[in-house]
Amino acid sequence: MLEWGHVRKRMEEARNFWIGTVDADGCPHATPVWGVWLEGALYFDGSSETRRGRNIAANPAVVVNLESGEDVVIIEGDAHEVRSPERALTNRLSADYKSKYGSDGYEPEPDQWDAGGLYRMRPRVVFAWTKFLLKDATRWRFEGV
Repeated sequence: MLEWGHVRKRMEEARNFWIGTVDADGCPHATPVWGVWLEGALYFDGSSETRRGRNIAANPAVVVNLESGEDVVIIEGDAHEVRSPERALTNRLSADYKSKYGSDGYEPEPDQWDAGGLYRMRPRVVFAWTKFLLKDATRWRFEGV
């Protein structure tokens, strides 16, 4: 079995996150995003006018996958737009985004999300493995999320 620290490290270090959503008619949609894992949640941003944003507004259930098919992390949970985020949160997210993606020119300012566009995804169920079903396929469930 894997330790939770393995998942946390993978989420903190991951560069690209695939977000799967569903529209009101049940049609699936997946997009890669940049994001920051902070205090047990994935934060990512984007316009509420995107297909992803509209889908989350209609149905907050999402799945997040990392890019590896060999060191797998899959997270199922709900994503919600963070309205009027606290400055302490946006200061930390801004610093983490700059550290992670600044060399690619993405350096959001803490007030960037004051008008919206910041999402938080909290896990309900997490699956991870490095040797599928042979030794370490692991599942975690989170209550009250």
